[in-house]
Amino acid sequence: MNNKFDALKDDDSGDHDQNEENNTQKDSEKEKNDREKPQSTTKRKAVVPGPAEHPLQYNYTFWYSRRTPGRPTSSQSYEQNIKQIGTFASVEQFWRFYSHMVRPGDLTGHSDFHLFKEGIKPMWEDDANKNGGKWIIRLRKGLASRCWENLILAMLGEQFMVGEEICGAVVSVRFQEDIISIWNKTASDQATTARIRDTLRRVLNLPPNTIMEYKTHTDSINSSEVSVTL
Repeated sequence: MNNKFDALKDDDSGDHDQNEENNTQKDSEKEKNDREKPQSTTKRKAVVPGPAEHPLQYNYTFWYSRRTPGRPTSSQSYEQNIKQIGTFASVEQFWRFYSHMVRPGDLTGHSDFHLFKEGIKPMWEDDANKNGGKWIIRLRKGLASRCWENLILAMLGEQFMVGEEICGAVVSVRFQEDIISIWNKTASDQATTARIRDTLRRVLNLPPNTIMEYKTHTDSINSSEVSVTL
């Protein structure tokens, strides 16, 4: 699957710039029309692969969040602060989004990118996440962009081989370090969490002495009592 991603990266990355302004205008018009429709008749159009595109096993959604360090964050304010970038269903649609996104290493401040399966919010309390947890890897500055790309390509390419256990991944840009994490549904399934850990080491080419921490979302909620990712 990764070969498929690599082969299509250059082919697709340049053919949508010309139409982006028109698409943005169309999107704005569509949003306006949607707001004017009665609520009962407004339906979100399903995201599907285009003709001749390479479908992914699951649809995924990119999210972005940014907050002021040290400021208390409630679950409600966090949910309001996280912004949905877009959803994709194919390899080609992924590259259309990704090729326009700032790389994590170029983000400033207290920022996060999230990539989760469609329908799962990147929040501990989401039904798909509440019984799960995440592997956490702390990175020195300069590594986040490469590690994030390798992680999400492995996730989209189903390299973790744990069925439907993977929920999503997060890269968190901080002042002194960057953090990447991958979330799964069932924290109590030790065989699954061990397989995810071993796959992470392989796809990120981590040194043997790299510290990896597994944290359940229940522990995260209990320790901070707010819904924020790392």
